[in-house]
Amino acid sequence: MNTPKIYLALLSALIVSCSQPAQSEKIEPKVSNHNVVSTPVATQQLKYVDFSDVAKNTIDAVVHITTELTKSTPLYENFFGMIINKGVQNQKYTAFGSGVIIDSDGYIITNNHVVQDAERITVTMNDKRTFSAKLIGNDPATDLALIKIDANDLQYIPFGNSDKAEVGEWVLAIGNPFNLTSTITAGIISAKARNINMIENTDGLESPIESFIQTDAAVNSGNSGGALVDANGKLIGIITAIASGNGYYTGYSFAIPSNLAQKVAADLKQHGYVQRAYLGVNVAEVDSRLAEYKGLKEIKGVYLGRVLKNAAAHNAGLRDGDIILSINNVETNSYAELMEEMGKYSPGDEVEITYDRNNKHYTTKARLLNIYGNTTIHTREANNDFEMFGAKFCIPTKDQLTKMNLKYGIEVIQTNNSFLSKLGIRNGFVITTIANQPAKHKDDLERLKNIKGKVIIEGYYKNNSRKYYYMLEL
Repeated sequence: MNTPKIYLALLSALIVSCSQPAQSEKIEPKVSNHNVVSTPVATQQLKYVDFSDVAKNTIDAVVHITTELTKSTPLYENFFGMIINKGVQNQKYTAFGSGVIIDSDGYIITNNHVVQDAERITVTMNDKRTFSAKLIGNDPATDLALIKIDANDLQYIPFGNSDKAEVGEWVLAIGNPFNLTSTITAGIISAKARNINMIENTDGLESPIESFIQTDAAVNSGNSGGALVDANGKLIGIITAIASGNGYYTGYSFAIPSNLAQKVAADLKQHGYVQRAYLGVNVAEVDSRLAEYKGLKEIKGVYLGRVLKNAAAHNAGLRDGDIILSINNVETNSYAELMEEMGKYSPGDEVEITYDRNNKHYTTKARLLNIYGNTTIHTREANNDFEMFGAKFCIPTKDQLTKMNLKYGIEVIQTNNSFLSKLGIRNGFVITTIANQPAKHKDDLERLKNIKGKVIIEGYYKNNSRKYYYMLEL
């Protein structure tokens, strides 16, 4: 049997078709020839589920997204013993997906994989109006992005509380499958906190956060970035992927919980970056084998294999071997649940942690920190962002450089359609050397304007100690 593959489902809006159940018949008592009255058969009126009002109130808030981008295939060369990326072979592509309007001023949430590296983003409304969209910010770790169109008084879908969504609850999936606009399907929530290992952790990505809502509402290619709404018309998820062996819907689809999506969207809107909070722990899920080995009375929680010194968990009194049972009264019985819960908070927030130590339960409060071990807000302005060569850069702070074990560097925020993208450089790359000269300031990049011939650009990706070399021919 082939293992189903996870496909990113770039799709569209939703229309529910419910057939009305037959009316239950009234059962009359029957009288026999012996004048004995039989007992009436108990009847139960079947509940008719009608989503037409929900569809009317949400369908105009789901949009069709078209992106134009260039795909690059790296070309390598052995240069004096170094494997160097000397360029790429480029090919133009057009891709399609969906998005959800989340306020009346034109902010739209979608999947990062829908708009990532797009050179042009076009949004088509359900009424066929077309707008050019601007990328406000993206977060590869959650596969979410925020874009904006120049419009107002738009219909939008309010966020619901995904924590309260129940398995077995009816939901609607709205999106643009196969480039078909305004398609609605219905299903139920099949499971929660699913980790399907869809988001790759490569070249400096922060730890992926996967805790999907699984549903059997039918979605297909083009639904990515679309809406998962409950029976009250509230947004409880962003459609992201399907599990399939052939690339088409075979019964399972997955959505990012709205509580996580709402926090990411708010951060991107306000700061341009997600303010991600960390406990500073390495964990393992508690299963029957671990419970038996550690002599645990309950198979619950996540086991702390290592608590980093001076991290938020350590400062709150947690130690190696403790088991986190809940955060702010939300149970964390898996790595996915722990990551989802942590994804809702920002550095500086205080959370209440219930944990097990030697089969006794304790409660403590932890003040969460960022990846640099402090509570500083990470903004584009604080990073001295600037644009050059069609790309966006920033000068990392001292704390950020120390975390990467670097003394200096220039970080690539967005490659866009610049020469960096054509070289195969990805967002998050920190340039340390240009033509054998240190890259510390904006002026060091400007030197490229006066260089002729082959230039070697060196640097690192975050959380990756390997040095990368790229060859630029000017």
